[in-house]
Amino acid sequence: MHVFVTGGTGLIGSAVVAELLGAGHTVLALARSDASAQAVETAGAKALRGDLADLNALRAGAADADGVIHLAFGNDFSSTEAFTKAIDEESAALVTLGEELLGSDRALVTVSGTPRASGRASTEADPVPTDGPVGGRGRTVMGILDLASRGVRSSAVRMPRTVHNQGNGGFAGVLTAVARQTGVSGYPGDGTQRWPAVHALDAAVLFRLALELAPAGTSWHAVADEGDAVRDIAAVIGRRLDLPVENVPEERFGALGPIFAADQPASSTHTRKALGWEPTHPGLLEDLENIQR
Repeated sequence: MHVFVTGGTGLIGSAVVAELLGAGHTVLALARSDASAQAVETAGAKALRGDLADLNALRAGAADADGVIHLAFGNDFSSTEAFTKAIDEESAALVTLGEELLGSDRALVTVSGTPRASGRASTEADPVPTDGPVGGRGRTVMGILDLASRGVRSSAVRMPRTVHNQGNGGFAGVLTAVARQTGVSGYPGDGTQRWPAVHALDAAVLFRLALELAPAGTSWHAVADEGDAVRDIAAVIGRRLDLPVENVPEERFGALGPIFAADQPASSTHTRKALGWEPTHPGLLEDLENIQR
């Protein structure tokens, strides 16, 4: 397949591009800078200059593709306003990609987060939230899945709170960055809340499987670790950076604070059975041992 990928140079995206190429697919990846374009071409893919706000570039990329994988998302979480702007930008981009694929039966694989389920691990059958801090993103994903009735083989790969590789990435990466800035490996709440996690290389395999195999209108969980206690994550970070480990106000984490403080384990039992996906790379706590001072 010839695949158009947005966000192809990020932690997840670069792994997805490599996975696709390794499986014999060709890749055209959106690149918003010369450096990103060079990284894409070095990996063996072709680059299309533009960013997520460039709707004409998105149409051009999707027009000749056999399938699309959308991964790009703004990474400014400094304020609620910045987070909302990133969600709005992604929504417009996904609507554009979906419109380009209408009636073609081509694949559109998008990304969202695993939902919360009170008192248990969430499953693929649970709906994503359509209100609250990430409600806008949930509404957009539901709209993309609804394109199944309009000739788009749409699916969503739900990502856990931490997607990691060599100790970097995801919510745990934010904890590490804040620890470096403040001199304290902090965690919100009592630290018993659980975050699911997956290695980026394992997540990349699931994106490929969804592109190749997922029926229209389906959701999948890229979850390897069902839920690591945030206090345990902070403890490894503190030990690796030689910093004290303490409870801190959730406001320290900006717009992500309320999400950080929530218990949100997730399961991938259905995904593993239906798509034959099996994570093989290190879990989060083991991978965090790669953090360097």
